[in-house]
Amino acid sequence: MTAELISYDDAVRRYEPALGLETHVELGTATKLFCGCSTEFGGAPNSQVCPVCLGLPGSLPVTNERAIEFTVKIGLALHCTIASWCRFARKNYFYPDMPKNYQVSQYDEPLCVDGYLDVEVGGSTHRVGIERVHLEEDTGKTLHVGGATGRIHGATHSLVDYNRAGIPLVEIVTKPVTGTGAEAAAVARAYVAELRELLRGLGVSDVRMEQGSLRCDVNVSLAPAGEPLGTRTETKNVNSLRSVERAVRHEVERQAALLDGGVRIVQETRHFHEDSGTTSPGRSKEEAQDYRYFPEPDLVPLAPAADWVEELRGSLPEPPGVARSRFAEANGFTALDLEQMTNAGVLDLVAATIEAGAAPTKARGWWLGYLVGRANEAGVEATELAITPAAVARISSLEDEGALTNKLARQVADAVLAGEGDPDAVIEAHGWQVAGEDELISAVDAAIAANTEAAEKVRSGNQGALGPMVGAVMKATGGAADARRARELLLERLS
Repeated sequence: MTAELISYDDAVRRYEPALGLETHVELGTATKLFCGCSTEFGGAPNSQVCPVCLGLPGSLPVTNERAIEFTVKIGLALHCTIASWCRFARKNYFYPDMPKNYQVSQYDEPLCVDGYLDVEVGGSTHRVGIERVHLEEDTGKTLHVGGATGRIHGATHSLVDYNRAGIPLVEIVTKPVTGTGAEAAAVARAYVAELRELLRGLGVSDVRMEQGSLRCDVNVSLAPAGEPLGTRTETKNVNSLRSVERAVRHEVERQAALLDGGVRIVQETRHFHEDSGTTSPGRSKEEAQDYRYFPEPDLVPLAPAADWVEELRGSLPEPPGVARSRFAEANGFTALDLEQMTNAGVLDLVAATIEAGAAPTKARGWWLGYLVGRANEAGVEATELAITPAAVARISSLEDEGALTNKLARQVADAVLAGEGDPDAVIEAHGWQVAGEDELISAVDAAIAANTEAAEKVRSGNQGALGPMVGAVMKATGGAADARRARELLLERLS
């Protein structure tokens, strides 16, 4: 049954959202979790496999020590307690991309438990509790061919690539995140953004969401205020910060509409559709007993030594928030500036643009004030735009020098985004340049002649009447006039 969506703002006024985020992180080890096959991304299909990761009879796994180290580092950075003894378990389910028909994971004895991560949204700190951080092997990848959606429904056949099968995968599971109200979607995005920065700083993963090395399952439930948590849905494999936020918003709107109509929420997995920002049903959600977990008989338990754990704790880099605060102080950014850049996923881009020569306020303005909007229009992350920080710095420099007006600068940026070349090549190809003094004077005189009433008001001391004439100058020059110089000339002519 479908129901007409209600607005997000209306939904969160009447229902309390609860979130649960399960983030999967492919670790940056050179080899897989239980064998020596390469983990390099982009290899020919099924070229990085062996009897162990293919689950062939008689093969035996050996745990990758580096993967254990990386997992412990993640747990420590998230303020978790590290288990002194734990073990792997078999998670039994059947799917073509899992060659053994079970996944080696951890169940009731994870490596790291009971941590937290603080995130900033709207000037407030939200503490997201971490239930567990556990280690498991990734599955292969199935490609459904012949359909319009890339999913199994409507496909003519499917292909399986086992290169990814067996890559070490850390799953970071939050406790229920409640009390966020209208900021639920923003908190979900901010949490994943902060987690990504933490993992990048640790050096344990490249956290490239577009390549699947960081992906998120988004659990959402609604309940009237003061009542127990509602029935949750799990939107699988959401692979961008923007999509995490959109998935939460859509599920809140969808579930609220169903609850308003007296319809019971079904516990199920759902698929997120990037094009529409909506979700659709996948399958009913399994419970733990459906997986028939039992201890993995081919692997010895893990028992991290306390002194080794403390050695790793001492090697952790400074938290991302400390580095951000230092960056903000050095460049004159406020706490709100920092929060906005972090949550928009452009902090590194702004830093690189400053490094390339742009003034800090200009770098921030270009990314937050213009390019993030272009990314949203294209349905991509700002990091995926076809413009480099160096190119943004060059455009900003030309604007500062007076060689480009603000309007022309944005036109240049748009042309670079469209793949027309670097800023200087684009300017030369289009002949874009600030109007010369003679052209500007001519446009000013024409504007005065065409706006006699406004001109008289200015002569009488009402400078607010300059607006229409400045606009006329800009229109006459195709936006190539320097608005400040045009205003100066108008005042000179009308004095």
